[in-house]
Formats: sequence, structure tokens, C-alpha cells
Amino acid sequence: MANNPPNPAGQHDQAGSTQMFRAFVDESESFGAPAERSGSRAGLVIGIVVAAAAVVAAVAWVAMG
Repeated sequence: MANNPPNPAGQHDQAGSTQMFRAFVDESESFGAPAERSGSRAGLVIGIVVAAAAVVAAVAWVAMG
């Protein structure tokens, strides 16, 4: 595992979750895994807008009926 410095506040993480997370991130970066997903999120935004429009249309349909 990676040798990680203590958290900035200097307090010990009793559960060790911060140190384990940092070790996981350091390990994944060393294997060449990308830190962030590349590409735009246009598909996600379009999907959310379409889903919201469908909900609004369904509510309008029920209200009119």
C-alpha cells in the first residue's frame, strides 16, 4: 500500500477510511487508470431533460384527463 501522509488537520482517522481511499486512488493511478472520465456529459444532460419533459407531459396528461 502507499505511504500516505496524515490528513491536513493532523487528526488520526480512527476508521482508516481516508488512508484506505488515498491508497486506492494512488494504486489505480499507478496502473494507468484515468483519474476522470473523458468526454462531455452532453448525453447525460440530454437524458435528464428528456426524462423531465416526460414527467411534465405525464402530469399534464393526468391533469387534463
